[in-house]
Amino acid sequence: MLKIDHLTKVYGEKKAVDDLTLHIQPGEIYGFIGHNGAGKTTTLKAVVGILQFDAGEVTVDGVSIKDAPLECKKKLAYIPDNPDLYDFMTGIQYLNFVADVFEVSAEDRQRRIRDYAEAFGLTEDLGQAISAYSHGMKQKLAIISALIHEPKLVIMDEPFVGLDPKAAHILKGLMRDICDRGGAIFFSTHVLEVAEKLCDKVAIIKNGCLVRCGTMEEVKGDASLESVFLELEG
Repeated sequence: MLKIDHLTKVYGEKKAVDDLTLHIQPGEIYGFIGHNGAGKTTTLKAVVGILQFDAGEVTVDGVSIKDAPLECKKKLAYIPDNPDLYDFMTGIQYLNFVADVFEVSAEDRQRRIRDYAEAFGLTEDLGQAISAYSHGMKQKLAIISALIHEPKLVIMDEPFVGLDPKAAHILKGLMRDICDRGGAIFFSTHVLEVAEKLCDKVAIIKNGCLVRCGTMEEVKGDASLESVFLELEG
């Protein structure tokens, strides 16, 4: 579903991402772990076509993000760590705007907006201006907007930050459901307990370089993910 091959991104003299190779298969929830500044966000932004990269290749469902960015973006969704939404719109206006961009039919968008808004407890707030939303509400709206076109691949940067426990539980269920239907999830997180319970595979990055990856059992063995991460961090 997602192939990252020898990805390299350079800022000045610093390699923010250094020869990174990861393959995420359909049906997998793949966690991406690393300290602040390790290269996680840079990698995710390169994968979704926001950042140009200096070397390597990224393909989404067999399509190159460099050669056919629009085709790739139709297949994926990206949820940044700090959703930058259009505050002058209401919630429902924003969701319809995103649905228009992805050419989602009126019937499909109505059903999906209804179901997701009810799940996240946002139905009564969709008529309000986004400028009146709390951070958690904006995060929920960003999640709904990302899923409205039923992407095959969902890329998320710290998706659980700002969510209340109920919303986090719902999101974890949606992530598993996407993968059960043949999709894939690639997300960064600092919440190692969540990653350990939720992820099929995990990759640990340090100073732009991949230091360990594989199934959760392969990466952590008999230890906890937290202990393995702290050991690799030194």
